[in-house]
Amino acid sequence: MEQLLANREKVEPVSEQLLDVLDDAQGKQAVGELVSQWQGLKALQQASDAYTEAADLHLGTPEAIETANRTQHELRAKFDPFFQQLHTGLKQLDKVVRQHEKARAEEARQAGKRTPTDRNARRLKEALEELHKEVRSAEAYYQHIHWLQERFPNAEYEDVTGLCKLATPEEVKEQDYSLNPGRYVGVVIEEDGKTEEEFLSEITAMNEALSELQHSANDLSKIILANMTAMTEGT
Repeated sequence: MEQLLANREKVEPVSEQLLDVLDDAQGKQAVGELVSQWQGLKALQQASDAYTEAADLHLGTPEAIETANRTQHELRAKFDPFFQQLHTGLKQLDKVVRQHEKARAEEARQAGKRTPTDRNARRLKEALEELHKEVRSAEAYYQHIHWLQERFPNAEYEDVTGLCKLATPEEVKEQDYSLNPGRYVGVVIEEDGKTEEEFLSEITAMNEALSELQHSANDLSKIILANMTAMTEGT
């Protein structure tokens, strides 16, 4: 909670920087919704405090581990919607920023100018990257907790494919006494959790970014060629 509260303090000024550049209604709405989502920290703070108080009451009892594990799962579940909404808001904001950049680039092309790389565009990208950085930082502890609870839901050791395996002497013998972990733990192929729509959206965004870079590269090549020609003719 301390990390989340610290992140929220940094998110608000970064959001103000975004609002200075995104002058359209859609951009302002996306930023406003993202900022409002952080207001959910108040409810999470209350849930966290309640958990801490309950945990102190059960210390030393035989069912302490089982009770603590159950309440930890319940507390983590309350954080799930917060981070899900946060990522949804960021994706929407990313989309708005891409549309904003695409619109500015199209205006420049229609006017016969180079793709704009003005100060506002740089500020926009820097502010957006800072926002992503704060969200990643805020989610770090949560991801570790989620990882542990997913693999050891009962707060007890158990074999996890691709992670750990309690091998018997007989199993070691079957492997010619090799202690290479890969022979025992196996391999798991994890999904990235993206929907088809999200995957296509990211691919489209990367393709658009590549196209813009190619336009910029072509412009720079023409300038370099013109300069070299002028220098050669001058000598």
